[in-house]
Amino acid sequence: MTTPSAKTAAQGAAAYRRRVTPKQMEAEVFGRATRAIRGAGAGTPIDRARACADNRRLWNAVYGAVSDPSNALAPALRAQIAGLALTVLRECDASEPDFGFLAEINEQTAAGLWR
Repeated sequence: MTTPSAKTAAQGAAAYRRRVTPKQMEAEVFGRATRAIRGAGAGTPIDRARACADNRRLWNAVYGAVSDPSNALAPALRAQIAGLALTVLRECDASEPDFGFLAEINEQTAAGLWR
């Protein structure tokens, strides 16, 4: 049985999704990853490992999407994004990742998606 508040929350979430573009939803994913990275800098080693692993999964997905020949983006833009993704992935794999750098790249990417 669904409670009235759960039903209202679900309706509100559905209404929000109808107003947000797919690019804006993608920006929100980058925002969540960025918040995790910012929080991990002062967190435990497990927090840092989790934030890096989540960020790695995000950027692996980005790399896969822009490497797909059927991707509709211009080839030059796809190549630039692929290069950025590889840079982020290398940083995530570093023994001491620069969380400030990772957060900044995510924030800039999210800002570009909101435009």
